[in-house]
Parts: sequence; C-alpha cells; structure tokens
Amino acid sequence: MNILDLIVGKPIKTSDERAEQIGIKEGIPIFGLDALSSAAYGPEAALSLLIPLGLLGVQYIIPISAAIITLLVIVYFSYRQTIAAYPTGGGSYTVARFNLGSSAGLLAAAALLTDYILTAAVGISAGVGALVSAVPSLQPHTVLICVAILVVITILNLRGIRDAGVAFMVPTYLFVGTLLITIVGGLVRVALSGGHPVPVTPLPPPPAITEAVTFWLLLKVFSSGCTALTGVEAVSNGVKAFREPAVKNAQRTLTVIILLLAILLAGISYLVKVYAIAATDPGHPGYQSLLSMLIAAVFGKGVFYYVTIAAILFVLSLSANTAFADFPRLCRAISQNNYLPHAFGYRGRRLVYTYGIVVLALLTCLLLILFDGVTDKLIPLYAVGAFLAFTLSQFGMVVHWRKNRGLHWMKSAFVNGLGGFVTGVTVIVVLVAKFAEGAWITVIFIPLLIFLFRLVRRHYHMVTVRTSCPGPVALAVEATPPIVVMPIEHWSQISKQALEFAARLSPEIIAVHVEPGDHSEFLHMDWERYVDQPFRAAGVEPPKLVTLPSPYRFIVVPIVQFVLELSEKHPERRIVVVIPELVEDHWYEYFLHNQRARLLEWTLLVRGNERIFTANSPYYILEGAAK
Repeated sequence: MNILDLIVGKPIKTSDERAEQIGIKEGIPIFGLDALSSAAYGPEAALSLLIPLGLLGVQYIIPISAAIITLLVIVYFSYRQTIAAYPTGGGSYTVARFNLGSSAGLLAAAALLTDYILTAAVGISAGVGALVSAVPSLQPHTVLICVAILVVITILNLRGIRDAGVAFMVPTYLFVGTLLITIVGGLVRVALSGGHPVPVTPLPPPPAITEAVTFWLLLKVFSSGCTALTGVEAVSNGVKAFREPAVKNAQRTLTVIILLLAILLAGISYLVKVYAIAATDPGHPGYQSLLSMLIAAVFGKGVFYYVTIAAILFVLSLSANTAFADFPRLCRAISQNNYLPHAFGYRGRRLVYTYGIVVLALLTCLLLILFDGVTDKLIPLYAVGAFLAFTLSQFGMVVHWRKNRGLHWMKSAFVNGLGGFVTGVTVIVVLVAKFAEGAWITVIFIPLLIFLFRLVRRHYHMVTVRTSCPGPVALAVEATPPIVVMPIEHWSQISKQALEFAARLSPEIIAVHVEPGDHSEFLHMDWERYVDQPFRAAGVEPPKLVTLPSPYRFIVVPIVQFVLELSEKHPERRIVVVIPELVEDHWYEYFLHNQRARLLEWTLLVRGNERIFTANSPYYILEGAAK
C-alpha cells in the first residue's frame, strides 16, 4: 500500500460505481449539511441587526422567520420539480441553459460557483469562530485551524462520496437530534410555565434601545436571515449520486432536509421570543452565540449543553462539505459544454471529480487567508449568488412547463413563477442591503467568471476548427528521413540506449553536448571509441558530435536554439529530438536528479513548430541493473 492509497483510499473500478451511490440517510449529511447548519447562524444573523432595538427587536423574529420559512417552502416545491424534470443533475445551470439560453445558464453557473466557494469558506470560518469564542486562547491560530479543517474535508471528499457521507453522518444527526431535543424541551417548559418560562441559566442583560424600527432595517434583517436558505439547491445538482430510483431518493432527501430546517428555524425563533433572548455583539466582550444562550436557558450548562455545543461546532466546520459535494459536479456539467477545462469532467481514482475538489479547496484556502478566517467579513458576500441561481432556475422551469404542457402544467408553472418572483425580489433586497458591506465583490466576481467561461469556450472552438481534418491520410512514396538531434551529457547506458533508438529513426544523427567550460575531452574520447569506430566498422556514416559553448551555464536554452536554427536551415526536413531520460525507481528519488529532460521537452513544445518532434528514450534503472 502506497501513501496515496492510505490517504485517499485504493482506486475504485468504474464497474463498482453502483456501490458508491448513496441513499437518503447518507444524502442528508452530504447534500444537506450546509442547509441544516444554517439554523445555527441564520436566526442569529437576523437578530444581530436587531440589537439596536433591544428587547423590542426580539418581537420581530417570528414574523421575519415566518417569511423566510414561507420562501423556503416555495423554493422546496420548485426544486422538487426541478429534480424530476432534470434527473441528470446540474440544477440551476442546466435549467437556465436549456430554457433561458446560454447567457442565462452562464449567469446561473457563475452565481452558483461563487455561492459554493463562499459556502465552503463561511462554513469553516463559522465553526472556527464558534470554537474561538469558546476558547479565546485559540484566536491567534484562527487561520491555521481553518486551513487544517479544510484539508480534512478535502481528503474525505477525495476518498469518495460514500466515505464522506459515512464520516459526516454522526455529527449531522447529533446536531439535528440535540437541537430537536432543545426545541421539544423548551416547548414543554413553555407549556408548564403558562407561556412564561424562567431560564435555567440567567441570560445576559438585554441591550438598550438606540434606534427606531424602520422598513429598511427590517429588509436588512430579512436579507441576513435568508442565509438560512443557502444550500437548498444542492440535492438538485447531485441527483446522479443517488441509487435507483434516483429521482425519488433525491426528492425524499430534499423533503427531509427542508422539513428539518423548517422545524429548526421555527422552533428556535419561537423559543428566542418566548425566552426574550436578544443577540449579543460578536465584536464585544461577553459575546455568546444565540444557540448557546438558548440551550443554557432551556437545560442549563450541564453535560447536554456541552454535547450540543460540540455538535454545533462540528457541523458548522463541516458544513463546507455541501460545497465539496456540488462544486465538482457543477464544474463537470459546465465543462461538458466547453465553458471550463475538460479536466473538470474527469473522475479520479475514487470516482469523484478530483480536479473540482482540489480547485475548490485552493480557492477556499485563499479566501480564508485573505479574510483572516473571520465569518463577519465573509457573510456580506453570501446569499447573492444562491438567490440569483434560485431566480434563474425558477423562471427557467416556467419556460420548461410551457414547452412541455403536460397534466397540471399551469399549476407547476405557477409554483415556479411565484418562486422566481419571490427569490428575484430577495436578490434585489440582499444586494442593496449588503452592497456596501461587501456584496459589491460578488457583483464584480460573477461577470469575471462569465468572461472566463467565454474565453475557455472560444479556445475550444478555435482548437476544434483548426484541428478538424475531413481528408484522408497522405502517404509519401519517397519520404525523406528526419534529422535526429540527441542531447548528450556524457557517455553512459542512458545515452547508448538513446543513440541506438535514434539510429533506427534516421541515418542522419547529430549529438549535441553543451559544455559550460572546457572539459569535454573525455566525451570526445568515448565518442571516438564507442560510437565512431562501431559505425565505421559497419560501413555506416557515424553520427556527428557537436559541442555547444555555454558561458552562462545554461543547458536547455542552447539546445533549443540549436534545434530552431537547424529547422530554419532545413525548411523541407522534419527534426526529431530524441531525449535520453533516467526513470527513477522510487518517487522520492525524482528529487535527487535534475529534470532537464522534461524542461527541454516542454520548451521545444512551446517554442517549436509543426516540423519539430520530440521522442523520449526512457532508461529504467532496474532493467539496466538486470542487464
């Protein structure tokens, strides 16, 4: 077993793909972790803006939560229909592209990719932020902890979707279970106390009223609370990950996720109002998270409190997994239409889209470092991409139902149209409310992504046009053999094997030796003895040995220049550069030898032309030892 097998697991056969597909119980932690974890920060994000209203602000949490849950239900029915209509996955991108055109599809794709990158960064930073608030001594190591968690999530996803589902199952169900127990326990206490429960652990004093209620403030509160809806589209992007019947399993998974999220949001909001729990400012001493105060108020700070807080910390940190499950799949769908490099569509050793996972990890790491792993700096960038994708998807489904007028199509179109209108209004509200706080970055980044998509597409189109070949192969009756150029450092088994190979290609061989100083005498002596004499004895013109001076000690550059000049002198001839290359026995030995062969090949590809070819002559140490 090598190191790669140990870290990411042994390769999985394509024929074993069915065993990697998941059911509902694995689908919930894989595709629902982001949505479910938003119950831990969505209500708090809303209440934090109500701090200037003091206890009066707590009274608004229920109507605002009701509006958010209503929007959640509308989006749920819309995406349930999307899963059935487009079972191949792709979510908002696929729906918008097929029904609204390529431009709308690219806008949805850019919005979703932006949302996934931010989802990963916000999820990890929120978890670490909660940890740092509990253990302040870890504050200086915030970024380091964020990156360490990112590495763990990346490795788990590289191991395959099934392994990731199993790994995240325990913290996800522990998180949901402990919060449901808290809600049920709180409701029981409310009933027993006649609607006026007394907190088991005293709550911090409420802030003083410093502002009046305004419509604009309530809109900002609603836009912050809407972060609870991010991640809802995840299941529609990953339908193919489910075992058959894939559509039914995906729909049931989405139903469970939305039901749990609605219950958590409603229960938390109601108990926060009944217990009169006001949010505390995360930027000031004495900060406590909303859930921390709620759990302590219902059950006190005993064993259950610490178990629940630990579950919240785990789930917040691991909620980035939803992005890791969907980002690679979306990139694959985009790459199939030539808007992203085709490498995004290749599946790795564990049947996952490795390239997408690694790219997401690198982009997330960059974000965490740039924003110091602080959630408050990332939240304003959040939700714009998600709701923009929601809107395009819903209006795309309206067009879909109009094209395919089946039974009850008008009812379905109405549901999607309502969803599109509501999410469209939400996009505007979130964008205006959060623009000055950082949402402008998203407004710039999404068009840049679309520009990148079009550049990639243009490149692939150009390559297709220039490489298309409708004609048959042309056979030359009297083909002139190529001129073979072979770099040589000193006489060895490696150069001997390469020269023997070169002699089979052409009778005209030029061996090139780059000499930084004046010490090539030994090579010339060996050449006379081991090359010239055997060739002459066989009645064949021996290869030429050309020594190139290099006063600045460059090796690759003089060889490349020699080949280019030779190509200019013989415009009618092809040139084959045979590159002798040592193949190390172990990967770590790679670093013990210079890799000029690879550099020479790459440079010739970049600076060469259609008449210059390269051919590697690999020499394997083990085989050479056997000889």
